[in-house]
Amino acid sequence: MLRNLRQALQAKPRLSAVVALVLLSLIWGYNWVVMKIALQDAPPLMFAALRTLLGAICLLPILYLKGRLRLPQKPAQLCLLGLLQTTGFIGFMMWALLAGAAGKTAMLVYLMPFWVLILAGVFLDERPGPWQRLVMVPAFGGLVLILEPWHLSGDLTPKLLALGSGLCWAGGTVLGKRLCKTTHSDLLCLTTWQMLLGSLPLAAAGFLIPGPPVTWSSYLLAAVVYNVVLCNALAFILWFYILKNLPVGVAGLGTLGTPLLGAMAAWLQLGERPGVCTGMGMGLIACALFLLCRPWPGVGCRQNRQSDLEPNEGVAR
Repeated sequence: MLRNLRQALQAKPRLSAVVALVLLSLIWGYNWVVMKIALQDAPPLMFAALRTLLGAICLLPILYLKGRLRLPQKPAQLCLLGLLQTTGFIGFMMWALLAGAAGKTAMLVYLMPFWVLILAGVFLDERPGPWQRLVMVPAFGGLVLILEPWHLSGDLTPKLLALGSGLCWAGGTVLGKRLCKTTHSDLLCLTTWQMLLGSLPLAAAGFLIPGPPVTWSSYLLAAVVYNVVLCNALAFILWFYILKNLPVGVAGLGTLGTPLLGAMAAWLQLGERPGVCTGMGMGLIACALFLLCRPWPGVGCRQNRQSDLEPNEGVAR
């Protein structure tokens, strides 16, 4: 049976790409639960450093085997990309997970495409069309419902950290697109170098900032392996295979299941049952993300803008 399935997938690359997309969304989605539990044994910045530094080291042999291992161009801009895409994005995300709910954090981080629209208009002169501006309304309505500004007694810190993570991700996406255009850099090479450079400040902060010591439990080791091997190395292989065999818009839509799967897994395994306002806010954000990336005919939607997300999808989650 398995042999017949493998032969069918090899004969139909689009079908195998869809299977790879489902697998990728499951890996990234469940990782929100994996990271949340792992923070019981490691401070957030130290765990962030472990997953990014080791992840970059795992990608270097892949570059070498593909004959694409080259020294980076424009090192100053590459360092800035690493600070945004790895140091800020992963660091803030881990800090938010330490005190915040995994599902809520995932949804707030995945507001990134809307920040991309805003930043691309400022730095890339890519103005959002009427459809994109319209879809922003339910997205920011969902943001307000999750933040609940009418309950000022609640702790806003993890929510603001999650928003900061998404903003850094968006800034890295815009800068990565500019670097790809101006230097014609190899996508995998660019991502590997920025991850390596961005992990160094995380490692330094993890050692210098006082915090509880790392408990090298079997779960923490398994979580590091899960992040390094599955969420980084395998994820890149799957992602580039998906991009090769599926339209970019379809691939982008598939990854939108990641925060929803993360929220569902957190609900089932961690008991993170969202309240009414939070649940409505998460639903509005999920609908807005779907509408934003769906290539609706005749509305000039995001079919040609989905490439904004390509340089960084493989290092998220």
